[in-house]
Amino acid sequence: MHGCIFCRKPETEIIAENKLALAFFDKYPVNKGHVLVVPKRHVETFFDANWQEIMDINKLIFEVKDILQIKFNPDGFNIGANVGRAAGQTIFHLHYHIIPRYDGDVEDPRGGIRRIKKSIVPYLEEGELP
Repeated sequence: MHGCIFCRKPETEIIAENKLALAFFDKYPVNKGHVLVVPKRHVETFFDANWQEIMDINKLIFEVKDILQIKFNPDGFNIGANVGRAAGQTIFHLHYHIIPRYDGDVEDPRGGIRRIKKSIVPYLEEGELP
């Protein structure tokens, strides 16, 4: 697609690539070492990708983790993709965020994605799944 920024050559360094996907540093990182992994073919969401694309993306996620571990030595990672506008997707080309996390980078990292869920639907009891 002509208007898709991920269908063009990334503006930042490509750090890993395979047949169907590539990984590059996020132009607007939320933390040191923030990387995006995208399929080379224009695919809007995870559910539009084929199995081979998903496999190549997952292979790159593991490769990127190793690269970031050596380069930045993070204490953890957040890995995820937003699917649909209601879930926060703003660029409609599938992309995974690989975000290195460091001890002390936020006051209380517990819960991760569950903090979003709690703001939508409160849990019946702490730790109980709806």
